Amino acid sequence: DVARVLIVTMFDLDAYVYDALRAGASGFLLKDTPPADLVAAIRVVASGEALLAPTVTRRLIEEFARTPASPQLKGLEGITEREREVLVLIARGLSNNEIADHLHLSLATVKTHIGRLLAKLEARDRAQLVIVAYESGLVSAVR
Repeated sequence: DVARVLIVTMFDLDAYVYDALRAGASGFLLKDTPPADLVAAIRVVASGEALLAPTVTRRLIEEFARTPASPQLKGLEGITEREREVLVLIARGLSNNEIADHLHLSLATVKTHIGRLLAKLEARDRAQLVIVAYESGLVSAVR
């Protein structure tokens, strides 16, 4: 099993968020998160999903919106067209079930595509897949 990391901090600084995600953290919450939300976040991260505080998510999207997209989709050369479709939907925040419904695939097939994306892109979790999707220019935030 892979250890999952959830960062809980009082520092709401972009540099900390980006560094934590690039280092492999699966989640980033602020210290003032209500206890029930913290417990839910621990469960989400333990299940292999990613989670960011809402203010962090908003700023992350704004930052990627300011960064010009790379038209050559750098770093995505080894993925299939279907994996690319799945990656776009992950970056848009869809769950595995929503991706399955959207692409008319079984949940098992979606999980297989995600597993292959994680391996091919050397990503630890969905949060890192989202970063790759934005940094490669595959998706960009709507302005």
